[in-house]
Amino acid sequence: MTTRQRPGLTLLAAFLGWMFDGMEMGIFPLVAGPALNEMGIASGLLAGSGDLGQFVKDEMSWVTALFLFGAAAGGVVFGWLGDRIGRVKAMTWSILIYSGFTGLCYFAVEPWHLKTLRTIAALGMGGEWSLGVALVMECWPEKRRPLLAGAIGAAANLGYVVVALIALKFPITDQSWRWVMLVGAAPAALTFFIRLFIPESEKWTASAKLARVSPVREIFSGALRGRTLLAISFASIALLVTWGIVQWIPLWANEMLRATGQKDDFLKAKIQLASALGASFGALLAPLLGGLLGRRVTYFFLCLTSLGACQWLFRGFSHFDGGFLAVTGLVGFFTASFYGWLPLYLPELFPTRVRATGQGIAFNAGRIFAGIGVLQMGSLMKFLGGGEKAYAPAGATISLIYILGMALIWLAPETKGRPLPD
Repeated sequence: MTTRQRPGLTLLAAFLGWMFDGMEMGIFPLVAGPALNEMGIASGLLAGSGDLGQFVKDEMSWVTALFLFGAAAGGVVFGWLGDRIGRVKAMTWSILIYSGFTGLCYFAVEPWHLKTLRTIAALGMGGEWSLGVALVMECWPEKRRPLLAGAIGAAANLGYVVVALIALKFPITDQSWRWVMLVGAAPAALTFFIRLFIPESEKWTASAKLARVSPVREIFSGALRGRTLLAISFASIALLVTWGIVQWIPLWANEMLRATGQKDDFLKAKIQLASALGASFGALLAPLLGGLLGRRVTYFFLCLTSLGACQWLFRGFSHFDGGFLAVTGLVGFFTASFYGWLPLYLPELFPTRVRATGQGIAFNAGRIFAGIGVLQMGSLMKFLGGGEKAYAPAGATISLIYILGMALIWLAPETKGRPLPD
């Protein structure tokens, strides 16, 4: 049975893989506080306090940064494997790794356990994205690519929605967070479905019969070098804002509530739900816009609207309320729309023989910059005065990176209406 005869099953497997990928990423922002709180109390570092102390903030920064570095490495390793041994085999291993090591976090008793397990899990998460994109885009016709890219972008954000709904129904506490990590082991079952029913990409199979290539060397040489560097820039801009701003919104809101003496046990889940719902729709609609207007105009528009939404949130609010939650959803809509645009555009930049590697490096290189940014966030916050008042100017400043994207996109090729390069 060929890939062409099973495009629906191929899309379903990849969709579930991306959704579970999103669940894995969405789990930690919700369990980090309770998990690190428990570990800090057990070691005496928080002296029995149930609040997020400096210990928790510092450790969360390191766990997040190492996760991003691991995902970046996974994008390279599994992208390379996908071009050498096939999309399906490599994707199976990537899902097993990210689900298995997320589940093992159940047994973590010290922060370094979380750091290690999350970093290894991130290897699989970083690889699964590029492999699934390559597999799906290679087995569907060109006219369907915008819709497929939207499904890809929406899937991961739906994973965030699922985790947020679970957290709203079952509060995540110092005593219950471990069971949430076990949920992260569920995607391992998907690998059996993939191995039994999903055939290899015909495009890759035909390409693999030709002369062997060195994917990493090729994407950074000759005509592909410029495309690779531009692709890295486009993905990096989106990832810097996501991990340097959006992921910190729950902490900002929590600080605002604490400043007024209030407390909301479901605050993080509410914010994640609002942001993820907006993100799901944004990621679904952005590639459809790309199919209508062209890739370059759409990216410019996404940068412009994302900049406006971020400036509105970070300059227009000083306390948490319903309006804050609504604009957070709007920020999620625009800033995550790039995750629908990227799976539409990146496959169109690279030939089949190096597509998984090119996509993996281009998308995940931004996570290195984002990881460095996460580690520097504490210093930036202190420079801006610390406390809840530092989040707003930090967010407003970092979002200015979109201006760079609005300029760089005009240096890239327009690929609307063109077949995937062979």
